[in-house]
Amino acid sequence: MRLYLASTSPARLATLRAVGIEPIAFAPGVDEERAVDAAAAAHPEGRLPADEMVQLLARLKAEAGLDPAVLGDAGLAPAEVDGFILGGDSAFELDGTVFGKPHEPAIARERWLAQRGRSGVLHSGHWLIDHRGGRLNGAVGRASRATVHFADDIETAEIDAYIATGEPLKVAGAFTIDSKGAGFIDRIEGDPHTVVGLSVPLLRKLVHELGGRWTDLWNR
Repeated sequence: MRLYLASTSPARLATLRAVGIEPIAFAPGVDEERAVDAAAAAHPEGRLPADEMVQLLARLKAEAGLDPAVLGDAGLAPAEVDGFILGGDSAFELDGTVFGKPHEPAIARERWLAQRGRSGVLHSGHWLIDHRGGRLNGAVGRASRATVHFADDIETAEIDAYIATGEPLKVAGAFTIDSKGAGFIDRIEGDPHTVVGLSVPLLRKLVHELGGRWTDLWNR
């Protein structure tokens, strides 16, 4: 049984490989900013809560795996997709403000200066589509969350050195726990895989909810 990963995240790919799954990965090509802006405009609060935002984007990414144009770019056809399609997204929340990827060094630095010595919540959305037999059989999804506690003795020079590596520019919250950023985190409450962007225990539960068997995904 195959897993199709609608993500180009190296961390999600590495996580799946570490638990015995070699997915077929493709770029979903979702305009995330446009999708979030449209959903926020229609939301009663005028904005999307973090868990709703990551779930929206996870669903849109997974559903891109049913788009012939997206699959064509990956060298696939809809009828060839036989298995589960997984979409995921992550965001970091600090003091009620939701942060995605900083992209720019100055933005990453500003965030690190604000979050060192403090705690925030990493939200990861998951959407799993059952496309076994080359047809749509159902879909389920949920968000997971984990609280991240940052060290209070992080020097500004360390922050600058970390940003210079480029690593924090491409990840939600401007930090990682599976690479250079790990040394700046004191502890995590919750599933640490959530912080990487893919909760392995939750993925197993979603597979079961769709009538699949987790061990059937092992192919490494």
